[in-house]
Amino acid sequence: MRAAAAGRDAARSGRPITVCPHPHESLLRAAWVRGYAAARPISRPLSDPA
Repeated sequence: MRAAAAGRDAARSGRPITVCPHPHESLLRAAWVRGYAAARPISRPLSDPA
């Protein structure tokens, strides 16, 4: 999936998620965002005592 790979590349290069080139109703946007999220996982809350 090229869209997911492009999302991963954007995340790894530090670009904001708002740079996604696909319109909101596009399935490519969903793939792009999934790729972005896979490369930039949500960190745990600051109050989590890990």
